[in-house]
Amino acid sequence: MHDRPTALELLDAVREFVEEVAPGLDARQRFHALVAANLLSIVRRELEEEEAQLQAEWRRLAQLLDRANDSMPTARDAVRSQVRDWTTALAARIRAGEADAGERARAVRAHVSETVREKLRVANPRLVRS
Repeated sequence: MHDRPTALELLDAVREFVEEVAPGLDARQRFHALVAANLLSIVRRELEEEEAQLQAEWRRLAQLLDRANDSMPTARDAVRSQVRDWTTALAARIRAGEADAGERARAVRAHVSETVREKLRVANPRLVRS
C-alpha cells in the first residue's frame, strides 16, 4: 500500500536500534530493552505469517467440521473470526467424545499439532522441530 520503508522494515529498524543500545543500559533497562526487541521480532513474524497460517488453519478446520464446501471469507478479520468460531466448535466436539478414536482422532491430532507449530513459528521459532 505504501512505499518504503515498509512496516516490516520499520520494525527491523526499531528492533536493531533497541538491540544496539541495550548493552549500554543498566541491568533492569537492558532486560526490558531485550524483551521489547523480542516482541518486535514476534510482531514481524506475525505480520509475515498470519495470512498464510490463518488460511491453512481455516482449511484444516473446514475439513474437520465437514465445511469443506464453504467459501473462505476474503477479509482477514472474517477468516480470523471464523477460525475462532470453528475452533470453539471443534473443542465442543472433542469434549463430546467425537474425536476419541479412528481417523477423526488422527485428523484432530494432526490439526492441533500443526496449529501449535504455526503459533510457535511466530512466538519462538527456536522451539519448532523440523
